[in-house]
Amino acid sequence: MRQPLSIALTKGRILKSTLPLLEAAGIVPAEDAETTRKLRVDTNQPDTKILLVRASDVPAYVEYGGADIGVTGKDVLLEHTGRGIYEPLDLGIGVCQLVVAGRQGAGIDGSGMLKVATKYPQVARDFFDRRGQQVEIIKLYGSMELAPLVGMADVIVDIMETGATLAANGLQVIGEPIHQISSRLIVNKASMKIKHQTIHQLIDDLSGVVGKN
Repeated sequence: MRQPLSIALTKGRILKSTLPLLEAAGIVPAEDAETTRKLRVDTNQPDTKILLVRASDVPAYVEYGGADIGVTGKDVLLEHTGRGIYEPLDLGIGVCQLVVAGRQGAGIDGSGMLKVATKYPQVARDFFDRRGQQVEIIKLYGSMELAPLVGMADVIVDIMETGATLAANGLQVIGEPIHQISSRLIVNKASMKIKHQTIHQLIDDLSGVVGKN
């Protein structure tokens, strides 16, 4: 018997890539999820709802039971410190890299304090701690590439898809990527136990679709 499910998604590029996967698994929104002003959207499955939340909030909604499952980027999960979720499936969408970037000639091997602008403070601090590099983290929410140009930061830590935005602002990647990023299916731990059959069926269905891409 299929059990009720709530799925936390976020509008934007990842949603466009996620909806075809859900459709192949038999779940279709009852209205346009990309344009609706509703935050909870019905689907063709009476027992399945889609919740539309901020990308950075998806792990919290899943961990604290607001949603049974969710889809979010690995970059968001690396920054999330909670332990109430499983990460059973890489959906292979939203592929990019988490990198360090700066102006030409900038380095990250100095002995002094390095100013790092990022919206991923935990990931950035962990990365530089492993290198033994002292850093001052400057938390930003957007326009990351501007920080080195105005002298506010030495480097940035941000996601990169093609590198075009970095190049357009005179920045370049420094060293190897910190992490390869893609969108992951995450599951609330309690829901996995209580709704085991329904959730595992969805994981199997999505795995079959992902394997064909």
